[in-house]
Amino acid sequence: MADQRSIVHACSCPVCRRGAEPEVADYHAAINAVLAGLDERNRRLFAGLLASERGHGGVTLLAQVTGLSRTTILRGQRELADGVPLNPGHIRRPGGGRPRLEKKRPAS
Repeated sequence: MADQRSIVHACSCPVCRRGAEPEVADYHAAINAVLAGLDERNRRLFAGLLASERGHGGVTLLAQVTGLSRTTILRGQRELADGVPLNPGHIRRPGGGRPRLEKKRPAS
């Protein structure tokens, strides 16, 4: 199975679909190439930063360009605004994920 981060998303914004502005399409392709090499937290933060720079309509545009959900981009914006650092080497906050097997199946 291919690594999910190595797949570069094809932009689905109206400008790229029309093909009328190749410089905009190249910019969107560059954004997606950078995102393909990032982990999920940095992808969220980068998309949130770009959406914030864009201003009104930025979240919707970045959702079309990157294929990320609007809530993911909004979460990236919130994380940037809050400046919440994680422990080095950790992408997610502690406590999430699948429950430990010992916890799920108590000993008989």
